[in-house]
Amino acid sequence: MDRREAGSSFRDPDGLVYTLDGALYRQLHAAALPHYRRLMDSGLYAALTGRGWLVEHREAGPEMRFDDRARLVLAPRPVPFPSYPHEWCFHQLKDAALLTLDIQEEALRRGMVLKDASAHNVLFDGPRPVFIDTGSFETLEADRPWAAYRQFCRHFLAPLALMAARDVRLGRLLQLHPDGLPLDLACRLLPRRTLLRPSLLLHLHAQSASQRRGAAWTGRSRGRRMGLSALLGLAGHLRGAVARLEPSRSGSAWSGYYGMRSYSDRAFADKRATVAAFMDRAGGRTCWDLGANEGVFSRLAAGRGMAVVAVDADPVVVDGHYLALRREGVEGVLPLVVDLLDPPPAGGWAGEERRPFLSRGPADLVLALALVHHLALGGNVPLPRIARLFAGIGRRLVVEFVPKEDPQVREMLAFRRDIFDGYTAEGFEAAFGACFRIEERAAVEGSTRTLYRMTALTA
Repeated sequence: MDRREAGSSFRDPDGLVYTLDGALYRQLHAAALPHYRRLMDSGLYAALTGRGWLVEHREAGPEMRFDDRARLVLAPRPVPFPSYPHEWCFHQLKDAALLTLDIQEEALRRGMVLKDASAHNVLFDGPRPVFIDTGSFETLEADRPWAAYRQFCRHFLAPLALMAARDVRLGRLLQLHPDGLPLDLACRLLPRRTLLRPSLLLHLHAQSASQRRGAAWTGRSRGRRMGLSALLGLAGHLRGAVARLEPSRSGSAWSGYYGMRSYSDRAFADKRATVAAFMDRAGGRTCWDLGANEGVFSRLAAGRGMAVVAVDADPVVVDGHYLALRREGVEGVLPLVVDLLDPPPAGGWAGEERRPFLSRGPADLVLALALVHHLALGGNVPLPRIARLFAGIGRRLVVEFVPKEDPQVREMLAFRRDIFDGYTAEGFEAAFGACFRIEERAAVEGSTRTLYRMTALTA
């Protein structure tokens, strides 16, 4: 059997997440067994999975263990696509925080507690957050403060406060600080007016000051015990702090892009119909929509039963897309903040704890609509390199070529020297023809643009 440890699971002495021949398992060690039995016998597992808050699992046989430390083996339901907090928009991080507090409160009412509150314990199944760490639950000890309180503030409250009070792009700081933002750093970056907000004063500024003095901070006076009502009160106070935060809308270049498009409604309708037809002929179960913006074409793919990862570099646009999916009840689309000119790399110990974005494929279908000119002309990436990238992450491709005659491209080149001699329809087809078989092409009615359906030569 092919045995592989998963991500940062090696850090947990009480269990291990791993794959056997590609199937996902979690083994529990001796110290974790009493807590697991309490989770199951208390009804907490049934309550959380019934609400869709906790990933489901089944118990597997001992032959599926990773090593001899195992006392019980679980087979969790895999979440389709792994993502990380630095790839989430504001409301994804906020919803993950509120889910963590929902679970903490339900656990407390059933005599259990979350022993950690890492944002990495949450994944998104489409636009729905789900808690994945069955090993995070332990039996509640009387009068003990919440050990994960500071971690919750670092992973959730501090970055959300910065994204709300300063700029949503500061969510990228979680890539530099995967164990959560240092509170002293967050407090230096926060504006002074946040000192006037009691919840931020208490949970961030006061806690940071306590940390500088070397004192333990639990959200209550130093030395006080915390019974059940106090723990529930702390969770409720944190919930109020998170719920009141709303994102700064500064820093968006592409919000409302479809309203600013350089071609007519008729041309857009023709483009949509052509892309839908190309999708039907391409087929597939998974789709990456690159430069997805508001997700018009992501929804087309999801409507055809595909699991869609919709990426865009603009966190405001991704936030709007995510909220629309939640509001409309659309399933199967996961929006993420990803800049293709600088995609999230591998991270953690030996670069093995967090997978680079581009390695999480390949997708059956890649959509690259109104994107290539931004990469080639805005990012100075040669067409052959773009073609190789797309061929490496997808088996089939629907792509749009926007020529220099297009009004949007003319605007892009208006204040810079045109150094892009190879950026022509012929150059595009030559570059992509080296990596793909061009199956069909179609002009977008009423515009200068052309749509292509291609198959990777390595597919």
